[in-house]
Amino acid sequence: MADTQNNKTFEEKMTELETIVNQLEQGNVSLEESMDKFKIGIKLSEQLQDTLTKAEHTMAKMMDKDGNEVNFEAPKDEKSDSNGNQAD
Repeated sequence: MADTQNNKTFEEKMTELETIVNQLEQGNVSLEESMDKFKIGIKLSEQLQDTLTKAEHTMAKMMDKDGNEVNFEAPKDEKSDSNGNQAD
């Protein structure tokens, strides 16, 4: 199951989690099935949170001219034009 979960997109995982939550809220599943779905839901939730955290860190970084990862905010001593391009 873990391999199947890892091959799914963020959106597919989110849809699956929403389905599980709806099924658990309706209460139309056995206790054993509820426990299994709950465990799957927890794993999906952790995977989704991990994806969001990684995306947030990626969006907060950029590469400098030497290919090094740096914070997105430009140093205060560098000037940039209105399009965000650095002036030479």
